[in-house]
Amino acid sequence: MTYKQALHNNIFTIISKSAKALNLDCYVIGGFVRDFLLNRGKHKDIDIVAIGDGIELAKQVSKNLPNQPKVQVFKTYGTAMLRYKDMEIEFVGARKESYTRGSRNPRVEHGSLEDDQNRRDFTINAMALNLSEEKFGELLDPFGGVEDLHQKTIRTPLDPNITYSDDPLRMMRAVRFAAQLQFEIEKESLQAISKNKSRIRIISRERIVVELNKILQSDKPSIGFLLLEQTGLLQFILPELTALKGIDEVEGQTHKDNFYHTLEVVDNISKNTNYLWLRWAALLHDIGKAPTKKFSKKNGWTFHGHEFVGSKMVYKLFKRLKMPLNEKMKFVQKMVLMSSRPIVLSQDIVTDSAVRRLIFDAGDHIDDLMTLCEADITTKNPKRFRRYHRNFDLVRHKMKEVEERDKLRNFQPPVTGDEIMKTFNLKPSREIGVIKDKIKDAILDGKIPNEYEAAHGLMLKEGKKLGLKLS
Repeated sequence: MTYKQALHNNIFTIISKSAKALNLDCYVIGGFVRDFLLNRGKHKDIDIVAIGDGIELAKQVSKNLPNQPKVQVFKTYGTAMLRYKDMEIEFVGARKESYTRGSRNPRVEHGSLEDDQNRRDFTINAMALNLSEEKFGELLDPFGGVEDLHQKTIRTPLDPNITYSDDPLRMMRAVRFAAQLQFEIEKESLQAISKNKSRIRIISRERIVVELNKILQSDKPSIGFLLLEQTGLLQFILPELTALKGIDEVEGQTHKDNFYHTLEVVDNISKNTNYLWLRWAALLHDIGKAPTKKFSKKNGWTFHGHEFVGSKMVYKLFKRLKMPLNEKMKFVQKMVLMSSRPIVLSQDIVTDSAVRRLIFDAGDHIDDLMTLCEADITTKNPKRFRRYHRNFDLVRHKMKEVEERDKLRNFQPPVTGDEIMKTFNLKPSREIGVIKDKIKDAILDGKIPNEYEAAHGLMLKEGKKLGLKLS
């Protein structure tokens, strides 16, 4: 199939006719062209460059589309956008840019297609397909983007030192594309990222997090995080991770490199879930190990309390990166805090009581927690690997048995605080909490069933111990 055939009879035909009505040349450029040539499926974000007024072109296209979709105009950026079916189409006039040292926001002037392609971040994003009627479907590839696609290479159109210094976010984008496409960053370009790494400080944390999320959502996130570490960018963005790197040795005793272990866990979990925040939990599950690492002659290397310390660090990290301090953060904290619980169970005799507490504490997130803990198995010993997974299967089987019998998800004690208050004529007080905890612990320990009559009887018994009188 030729480029012309691929573009024919769809939105591009309408854009072409609209451009002709305005006597403009226009091109589809960037991600759509790249993904089209890679056969990566339908690309829903389409960038159109007009040699002239892109906003006027957007308005003309809207007139020629069914239902005339609304055109959003962004005058500050000289761009316009409209939604058609499941696509977002952005229009801009061709431009050239110049930068100042302290900002990634360029001074913009009207320019030619060549100027516009020169300002693109990578050769694979600088390719354009002509939408003008006379040359419809003609590929313009001034920097060898097609060849770089074949070679699986990330390369800048111009001097990479200038490209990355002008807009340091492009360093993150280079790493992200390398992770998403499983391409290699060209040597000179990789060296330029290392050289300009400190420039990442001028990029807003929100923009950095967008790129981090895309790296985490790739099929093999370790590609991106290894590049971030290799170039020195990770130290500026997630020092909690770089602190895990390295192996210490005292008296011949060593510990594993928790940085590389973490990346294995993230890759493992990415095979089993697309949920971004569970992938974040995998990335951060061991960050408490750096500040809790200790050596003693008796026990060797220990990381006591690293889950608790790590969960506290999650809040500080999210706040620093201006990530959402909401239920998503609390979910990551909970996963980090509980990340060793199922592992401990899988190594011991699995008691009903321990399983009940695990289900109760994890609540609706028990399946996510088990997915995380199974991803945490990174041993290279085949026998151990099989044994650990068999043990997790036993834990899952036990969980199913206990859950079906005791119905502990979204557990609510059969006796409420209100009933305790009415029974003993109490106002809000410490005693109510004491009785509720006794009932909860008795159910979780299997001393009484998760039923009203048993819980009510224990309430009366505990109230009597506390010297409370019936109302």
